[in-house]
Amino acid sequence: MKRKVVLTCAVTGDGPIHPKYPNYPVTAEQIAAACIEAAAAGASVVHIHGRDPETGIGDRSPAVFRAIVEEVRKHNPDVLINLTTGMGATLVPDPADEGRAHPTTDVGTAAERVGHVMELRPQICTLDATTMNLEGGIAGAPDCVFMNTPGKLRDMAEMIREAGVKPEIEVFNPGDILLARRLVEQGHIDEPPLFQICLGVKWSAPADLKTLLYMKDLLPPNAVWSAFGISRWQMEIVAASTILGGHCRVGLEDNIYLERGVFATNAQLVERARRIISDLGCEVATPKEAREILGVS
Repeated sequence: MKRKVVLTCAVTGDGPIHPKYPNYPVTAEQIAAACIEAAAAGASVVHIHGRDPETGIGDRSPAVFRAIVEEVRKHNPDVLINLTTGMGATLVPDPADEGRAHPTTDVGTAAERVGHVMELRPQICTLDATTMNLEGGIAGAPDCVFMNTPGKLRDMAEMIREAGVKPEIEVFNPGDILLARRLVEQGHIDEPPLFQICLGVKWSAPADLKTLLYMKDLLPPNAVWSAFGISRWQMEIVAASTILGGHCRVGLEDNIYLERGVFATNAQLVERARRIISDLGCEVATPKEAREILGVS
């Protein structure tokens, strides 16, 4: 029997949009449509961020998530939904006085960051067990820190458990895994834990086989895990993760190209990943099979 691989599509993210990308999903209807198309192409899970429909800037308001999720569930009740809780973790020090927060800082409480999860009860939501530097430069934006302190993670994990949702622990560096393991050991995250190894983000772990092997070996023995690489490393990490026994993620959040200069759609990225997984002797899990693999209902 062929091994089943859970394939997640991260359809939009909340980062800056390439100015030349045509019809990038921004409104709730567009983001939901991208989820539905990705599922039709074979994605087991859709990973969702919200955006302001007027500006396209990331928007973490519960109303935006509600509109997206309701639309997805109406048209495809089977696909697993994975909501981000990473928004609201951006500390922007004022470049003139780094002891003060710049007005663009967006740091929410634990309750604010998981409020939409508590309300909508998806099968999965992310839990970013990392604090890392992010470089500015977009429209003059200053440097910032993606900040997730151990105490905030503990509080969020407990709320996620209360909602009956499976946390997908996103790790960007080896030390993130050690922090997450401590949260599991302390009982804040139920076993077996679900990990997402995130590779290729600037100033974090590189997207190469040596790094993936090292980080995989740091995971708890009973962990269910997936990996993704951003930009040109996306499909390489699909292949490597499949070979190593993991699951996979693709989508426009991580990569907008099919090849150099050719923009992709979410559905096209899912189709390409699905071919790679199939060519390596595995099969993409159906949503029902993914529920069993991930231990969610």
